[in-house]
Amino acid sequence: MFPTILNYNGGCRVMLSQSKNACWQELVEMYTGMKRFGPPPVASTFNTLLNGMLLLGDLKHAIFIVEEMYRNHFVPSFTSLSKTLKMAVKVGNLLDGLVVFELMLRYDYHPIEPTLNKFILMLCDAGMVSDACFVFSVLLRKSYVYSVYCYNPILWALCKTGRSYTALQLFYLMKKKGFVHNVCSYTALIYGFCREGLQDNVFQWLDFMQSNGCKPNVITYTIIVKFLFDNGKFEEAMDFVSRMEREGCNPDLLTYNVILRELCHRDRLDDISELIQVMDQKGLSPDSYSYAALCGGLLKIGKVGDACELLLDIFSNGTVDVAVYNIYFRCLCQENKSREALSQLKRMMKVGFKPNNVSYNTILSGFCKEKNINEALELLYHFEWDVNGPDAVTFNAILSTACRLGNSAIIQRILYHMRYEDMKLNIFSLTCLVRYLCSSGNFSECLKLVESMMYNSPTPPVVTLNMLLHNLCKNRLLGTAYRIFQNLRNTQCLPDVTSYNILIHASIREHNHLLVGQLLGEMKRQGLKPDVFTYGSLISGLCKEGKISAALQLWNQMLERGLIPSVVIFNTLLHAIFQRGKFWDILLLLKAMVVQGFQPDEVTLGILSQAVSNGSMKRFPKVAKVLDWVISNDFQKETDQKTIAG
Repeated sequence: MFPTILNYNGGCRVMLSQSKNACWQELVEMYTGMKRFGPPPVASTFNTLLNGMLLLGDLKHAIFIVEEMYRNHFVPSFTSLSKTLKMAVKVGNLLDGLVVFELMLRYDYHPIEPTLNKFILMLCDAGMVSDACFVFSVLLRKSYVYSVYCYNPILWALCKTGRSYTALQLFYLMKKKGFVHNVCSYTALIYGFCREGLQDNVFQWLDFMQSNGCKPNVITYTIIVKFLFDNGKFEEAMDFVSRMEREGCNPDLLTYNVILRELCHRDRLDDISELIQVMDQKGLSPDSYSYAALCGGLLKIGKVGDACELLLDIFSNGTVDVAVYNIYFRCLCQENKSREALSQLKRMMKVGFKPNNVSYNTILSGFCKEKNINEALELLYHFEWDVNGPDAVTFNAILSTACRLGNSAIIQRILYHMRYEDMKLNIFSLTCLVRYLCSSGNFSECLKLVESMMYNSPTPPVVTLNMLLHNLCKNRLLGTAYRIFQNLRNTQCLPDVTSYNILIHASIREHNHLLVGQLLGEMKRQGLKPDVFTYGSLISGLCKEGKISAALQLWNQMLERGLIPSVVIFNTLLHAIFQRGKFWDILLLLKAMVVQGFQPDEVTLGILSQAVSNGSMKRFPKVAKVLDWVISNDFQKETDQKTIAG
């Protein structure tokens, strides 16, 4: 007698109930045998297997069974699929969650509200914004979106990724469909506008929010306070904190931490002390972020000793998180005490402290700063790095130091290690290599590297290319520099005013007037305006050729365009005028210097002294008298300053 479907189903139930570690392979063999030799699986077979997998928490095989049901034209129940999606969300398996969601769509099922809201939130938090938008848009078309809690995470995700206007479109769409936005919806948009620097929109939407009867909360206010601080509007930010309190919204610890950080950056120690007292009166105890903000702020304004003292006091009162300890390591390394920082790290690890890559990179960078590159290498190979190993910061620290020291052996060693770790060079590391190759005169390798960057990724910044152009021109390789410059037009890296200035300066030095005119014409076509350096190079070239009138015309053109000549340009013209014996023009130029508010420097006084002592000046007694007065006055001023300083 052959086993019936009931026998097979009973066997499945027994195997599934025996233990949590039920043998999936045996179940597969039983299922395959049923398909090949009969009786074929029926709905109850699939449901038994699916419910068993869900009870065991076996998401992968639960999804397999659902897909098998679909292929065999059986319809899984809404409850089974809903439980499967709930499990995927619970364990954080978002890709499997999307598979289950699409299976639900095949049967016109829709997730229950709590599962849907959590699923969209988790997709957004994982950076899978497009997937979250897909899930939301499908359900919106079917009118299965229940509340504001479903789409608020999408608003936030869009605003966090610089797409506040897309978020605004979604906001208006949901309003049109009758949804009432809450404080979280408005705050998301305000955050997006702050992030993109759209101040007018920030305050416009704050007013709009309040006019619609939605009261801003402490998060809304804190976002705006931080935005104002970040844009240098200290007084406005503090006024806004007062407004916040007047409107019945008390600042929380996060708000005070933001204020604390800004006060530290501004070196307002009295205000910091007062703020900490206010926090204490309100029962708010500083957290690790408070300590990090306070000590980080002191470090930023150069008060390393004060930061160290405060940190040691904090450590004596209890444990803090790794971020605060990392600031302590940074303090020590800034005072060239990298060995002490390493010693402290090892001591702390013995009592359970778990450093992260920031801890290691801080100390390693400290050794690099002290030019102890061999010790930095030792740390690279002996630190217990995170799971992913050393990162770009690690390699860049050692590579930049090796390039600065001209240590080709270590450069090759680091490049090999980066290739081994499948770590690609970024803009910083490539720029270090370009600087090193230029300084060592290895222009052939440098050009290969830059050309590779220009046509592949990462695209070099114009600063890197300007550095190459400068070094080529410095080594009398103007032709090569100009070829590189022309190739920039076919890349995403466009030359700037500095690029043109480098080539113009070199062309003038090599008396290549044709190229100078060509470059000036290109600048104009590109919409780039000559700056003080451009004019300085042109005036210097004209003065060397004795074309004083043309140089003075450029001088006047500068003034007409609102550019203030540097003292170097003044001196160049003074020297040229003196060499040509145009002593009255010296007076005119000195008058212009006074009008522009320039003070003569040592070079100026040297030129004037030489002019006064020149024998031909006897023919111009008035000019000589004025020059003598300028020299003696400036000398007296310098003497007075030295006396005061003494």
